[in-house]
Amino acid sequence: MATLIRSKLSNKLSNAATAVSNKSQAKVSGMFARMGFQAATDEEALGFAACDDLDYDHRQGMQMDILTSDEMGGEGSGLGDGGVMEGDSHYQRDGTGPPHSASKDGDPANELAEVRPKITAWEAGWNVTNAIQGMFVLGLPYAILHGGYLGLFLIIFAAVVCCYTGKILIACLYEEDEDGQLVRVRDSYVDIANACCAPRFPSLGGHIVNVAQIIELVMTCILYVVVSGNLMYNSFPNMPISQKSWAIIATAALLPCAFLKNLKAVSKFSLLCTLAHFVINVLVIAYCLSRARDWAWDKVKFYIDVKKFPISIGIIVFSYTSQIFLPSLEGNMQKPSEFHCMMNWTHIAACILKGLFALVAYLTWADETKEVITDNLPSTIRAVVNIFLVSKALLSYPLPFFAAVEVLEKTFFQDGGRAFFPDCYGGDGRLKSWGLTLRCSLVVFTLLMAIYVPHFALLMGLTGSLTGAGLCFLLPSLFHLKLLWRKLLWHQVFFDVAIFVIGGICSISGFIHSMEGLIEAFKYNIED
Repeated sequence: MATLIRSKLSNKLSNAATAVSNKSQAKVSGMFARMGFQAATDEEALGFAACDDLDYDHRQGMQMDILTSDEMGGEGSGLGDGGVMEGDSHYQRDGTGPPHSASKDGDPANELAEVRPKITAWEAGWNVTNAIQGMFVLGLPYAILHGGYLGLFLIIFAAVVCCYTGKILIACLYEEDEDGQLVRVRDSYVDIANACCAPRFPSLGGHIVNVAQIIELVMTCILYVVVSGNLMYNSFPNMPISQKSWAIIATAALLPCAFLKNLKAVSKFSLLCTLAHFVINVLVIAYCLSRARDWAWDKVKFYIDVKKFPISIGIIVFSYTSQIFLPSLEGNMQKPSEFHCMMNWTHIAACILKGLFALVAYLTWADETKEVITDNLPSTIRAVVNIFLVSKALLSYPLPFFAAVEVLEKTFFQDGGRAFFPDCYGGDGRLKSWGLTLRCSLVVFTLLMAIYVPHFALLMGLTGSLTGAGLCFLLPSLFHLKLLWRKLLWHQVFFDVAIFVIGGICSISGFIHSMEGLIEAFKYNIED
């Protein structure tokens, strides 16, 4: 009897060892075949596929056991803060697995809440169009004033470069898995920056991007206040109210932004604002076309104003900035494969419309072109157009303001144990006193900047040279070279290096000349 038992045990152990050996051999052979060293036989390929499926089922079973134990109150080992394993099999195989922020308690309601509605390519294109064809196109004719035909060329060149850098920035979100399939392993601009600085400085890149993002968002808020004061002052020049006083009045209307918890209420006005701005652009162009007989073609030349043209570069670059939210936009598209096509037609349309608007407006007023082109309109229609523009500016202000507040709160108040200050929100979700103080201080800061530096074009050029060029030109090309160096073709390397060098030169020169212009305006008390 003992001999029979030993014989059966020996046979089972032998069969198990043979099965394990075959599976290991098939797996190793399959891996080498995928790497290109040797072609796997049909049996080896089938063995590898079976082993891979068994391994997948085993990991799924482990995860289900862990989640079940969590539901019963146990603490699942090997789980991170997000409640899913770092090596989630679905995510590794096809990139469709749950994110690391998935619910840990497995509550169906929470799982349904995480399923966000996806947007189409047309909706994504509408968002990009809103970003790159906003009211800051009003400063483009001023760029033609100092750049002539070269300014028009830069409008086209900036569109091409920003479209390209937007694509390579999204490429940095992906890496190839063991099957050669692209998998989205990063979610944001900050993630890309941190990946480039790892392992020595794993969070340095994210801090740099956050600082640049905060500067750009806050400067955008300042520009909205500046343009509101400028437009109202030029709409009613006979009223005893200065431009600074109009800026204060506009800021008083913006104070409720400090109490915003989300943008649900504000987002309802976004479509109306965009349509109103489109109508305003049409009205300006229609007025310019009515004076086509008086167009000053001889004023558009190839020479440039060496001192002021770098400021124009910053203005043009700033009008194309959209890279900050492109990773989030692409991640929410129904068909991410359509992202490149969407970027192409949005930037082509923006290039054509911006070029025509800038050229037609400059031909109409030539050397009398002002920093905000609507100030050149006759007083009979200027007030109406400017009031619509002020309404759009005030309704657009909460968007960058809320984004800047979120970045500040996440960095300094909500970063877990590494936060510098206590959380801005109480347990009941209400905003605490220091959180409200932070928001009110930010509104007041934008007002003070608008009062003491009321120069729309110079501020726009400074912002475009400092953060616009960095976020749109320098960082995407640098990250692309760092993360995908071994997979890039020679012409891609050439494009990235050329964009980095040209962007760096334009950024430095534009920043210097914008600062010189601001210092000169402040020194001699020059008003817009």
